Amino acid sequence: MLTPTRSSIARHVVVFLAATATITMLSVMAASGTQVALPASGDDAGARLDGSPRHGEWVTIEARGDKIEAYVVYPERPDNAPVVVVIHEIFGLNEWARVVADQLAAEGFLAIAPDMLSGRGPNGTGSPSLDRQAAVSLMSSLQPAEVTRRINMSVQYATTLPAATQRFGIIGFCWGGGTSFNFATARDDLGAAVVYYGTSPSTESLRRIQAPVMGFYGGDDQRINATIESAQAEMDRLGKRYEVNIYEGAGHGFLRAQADRDGANMAATEKAWAATVMFLKAELEAR
Repeated sequence: MLTPTRSSIARHVVVFLAATATITMLSVMAASGTQVALPASGDDAGARLDGSPRHGEWVTIEARGDKIEAYVVYPERPDNAPVVVVIHEIFGLNEWARVVADQLAAEGFLAIAPDMLSGRGPNGTGSPSLDRQAAVSLMSSLQPAEVTRRINMSVQYATTLPAATQRFGIIGFCWGGGTSFNFATARDDLGAAVVYYGTSPSTESLRRIQAPVMGFYGGDDQRINATIESAQAEMDRLGKRYEVNIYEGAGHGFLRAQADRDGANMAATEKAWAATVMFLKAELEAR
């Protein structure tokens, strides 16, 4: 029988404490009658946006020789809010990505969703002028340095708004999930990173991560999940926090395709979104 090392025991204690804190928070929420509302599914995103009571607006951000469009949603709260940057899927900044930003604002965050395809559409436009196939095709033209620059532009814009604090996190889905994880290697002042079914960065780059990372994955998504184990092993070795949640039977894109896969996607959505909100509040709100 193998004897646990001191480091492995410490890691298991951390995981146990994190799980205990999550259970406690869920219990408190249940006792108070508080429920975490879900983002709309892809099919219902437009109607949800039309009915939102929150202020959302398109903004143009110019910096570092670049110009991007972004969608900003303000929470309704009496004090300044931490910022969450929302990174869209490979389909561009569509209504569903914007409805996720709106739901984050409903939870008290100032959300900003940059259009990574800004300037790539006809006549210098972006995602709103592109169909799904064109958006997917153009996403492959984005260079990593350009993506990081555009996220940094969004962070700079949002955290200097009068209604924002300096604390910020990032969340991404599909292509955006991998981008979120990768961005954690680039900013040591990042407060939290959330990865929804996105590939992991190279193991060599993980040493640069300072922020806690939480990942959510469908159990039937091995194309993505095959990249988890090596990243998790390296993050453990480095003593960095990377919490992995895999939902049996759920597929890729489960948060958007909530009605698919005979209830598995919805079950994953309900668990993952509640955990997402708790994680971001724990890491980004003033302590």
